[in-house]
Amino acid sequence: MAKTLTFTCSACGAAHGKWSGRCDACGAWNTISEEAPLAAGPAKTSLGNRRGARIPLSDLSTEEAPPPRTRSGLGELDRVLGGGLVPASAILVGGDPGIGKSTLLLQAAAQFARAGLKAIYISGEEASAQVRMRARRLGLADAAVKLATETNLRNILTTLEAERPDIAIIDSIQTMWADHVESAPGSVSQVRAAAHELTTFAKRQGLSVVLVGHVTKEGQIAGPRVIEHMVDTVLYFEGERGHQFRILRAVKNRFGPAHEIGVFEMTGRGLAEVKNPSALFLGERSAPTAGSVVFAGIEGTRPLLCEIQALVSPAPQPQARRSVVGWDGSRLAMILAVLEARCGVGFAGLDVYLNVAGGLKISEPAADLAVAAALLSARENRALPADAVVFGEISLSGALRPVAQAENRLKEAVKLGFTKAIVPAGTKTGAQGGLKMAHFQDLGDVVGRFFGSAAPGADNGA
Repeated sequence: MAKTLTFTCSACGAAHGKWSGRCDACGAWNTISEEAPLAAGPAKTSLGNRRGARIPLSDLSTEEAPPPRTRSGLGELDRVLGGGLVPASAILVGGDPGIGKSTLLLQAAAQFARAGLKAIYISGEEASAQVRMRARRLGLADAAVKLATETNLRNILTTLEAERPDIAIIDSIQTMWADHVESAPGSVSQVRAAAHELTTFAKRQGLSVVLVGHVTKEGQIAGPRVIEHMVDTVLYFEGERGHQFRILRAVKNRFGPAHEIGVFEMTGRGLAEVKNPSALFLGERSAPTAGSVVFAGIEGTRPLLCEIQALVSPAPQPQARRSVVGWDGSRLAMILAVLEARCGVGFAGLDVYLNVAGGLKISEPAADLAVAAALLSARENRALPADAVVFGEISLSGALRPVAQAENRLKEAVKLGFTKAIVPAGTKTGAQGGLKMAHFQDLGDVVGRFFGSAAPGADNGA
């Protein structure tokens, strides 16, 4: 019988009946490859003649004890995990090459070993000598972490079953090879099979497994998205190589809050925790500068202040440029359209550059007002007060909408010495001693109050 072949996209995992240059599901080019399907299981039988075990049921009011956790001693990592490591959990960590994933996980393995857990680190990309060299550089040579280099999945599972560790780190899932799958290592079938085997083994044996995943050029973890559904926690390790800051972000967590972040600083001795990231991101900000605005944001459960920078200059080309780093480019286009349509402030013929300082990435709509203020400040060459923070969402009508957790944002601003805040009207802030508030109904009021380009609509002044 002829072997049935499938054509699978390595970017999104979509199956195709024949090869083509572009994936119809995700639009990626040159990502479709030919591979054999997974091995066929036993012949299907009718369920009508077979009875399974009855499942115990419980009502919604049943209370269960929270899962036990082991803290690593790395406070930022424990925060992102939801309070520590949960037994029998599967964690997927993704990030750009060279960003520091292996460094972070080697430090975490050493910390968990010092906390009394049996830790095994299995590398499929580096030789044992390279991992030991990194451990000596980090001062972890004496940590009780077992090390191995292997890519054969069957050998890894046999070793883990014999050693019975509390935590196993697999670096990386794309290098694992399952000999029962007829495709090359790194293919969609291999990655899916390896992740499934490791995850089910962890649940069955009661150990925690950490899988390292490569990312695509779009910043998504390579391989089928089903991997992210298999595991309990998905973490992304973000940052720019030119910056010393690194952000560990939880995008999925069955045992804690999602979108929580941990902040680290890359040093010669590895990754160091940043206890006060707001002060770190604003550390180099001094005198008032046109185009610079401090945004009071929320990342997970943590208030975080950061600097949003804008630059507006005449466009030398007929087509003006719009360049964004650390924010959503389509949202920038929306803010520019609102400024022109609702406030009469045009950016035609002007290049616009927007940057979130420190390599941080912001996604919440509460940054709309801070971005608009930075753009106006850069266009008019007028600096906002250096001791003012800004936040608020902008609607398509130009109205300003209050955002969640305003009180926590302002408390963080007061703690760092800020005395003024520009916020939407209706923001519930509570009593913030020493903080002077300026409330505005719409974006036109802000333009008129600070930049004099529209009819003034000032509220109580900042």
